[in-house]
Amino acid sequence: MLNPTRATVLYAVSSAITLFAFWLLLSGYFTPFLLVAGIASAVAITAFGWRMDLVDHEGHPVHLGWRSLIYWPWLVKEIVLSALAVSRIILERRLPISPTLVRVKPSQKTTVGVVTYANSITLTPGTVSVEVSTEEILVHALTREGAESLAQGDMDRRVSQFEGGR
Repeated sequence: MLNPTRATVLYAVSSAITLFAFWLLLSGYFTPFLLVAGIASAVAITAFGWRMDLVDHEGHPVHLGWRSLIYWPWLVKEIVLSALAVSRIILERRLPISPTLVRVKPSQKTTVGVVTYANSITLTPGTVSVEVSTEEILVHALTREGAESLAQGDMDRRVSQFEGGR
């Protein structure tokens, strides 16, 4: 059996609570039997994850929770602005695109940070992370301007702040 530490117990409890909350959100039923079944399911799934050594800071990054209150609204704003820009490009008759590949160097210190950065790039319309490593991310951008704005590093800086860096 695994030797539990205080941190892994926190991740396990947090995972079980999150799983139950998600189950409850999807279910929408509040009868005693179903509530007990949901709790039992969440605890069982967490126990299976514990046995497979999947309960850790990467599998359920509870330590990033409060920072997401700052990062997610910013990312949603960027997604909306990018979607509007891509819509303008599509609606323009001459279709002013300039597909570009650009390599950006992530400054994140953890795998979770690099993956968050790469996923944030892909979530933003007009850009797609093509190759991801801890040394660099190859990004396809619909326009040269989109590639240049990514190269300026605002998203990289914000993701680093999100993961707890500079």
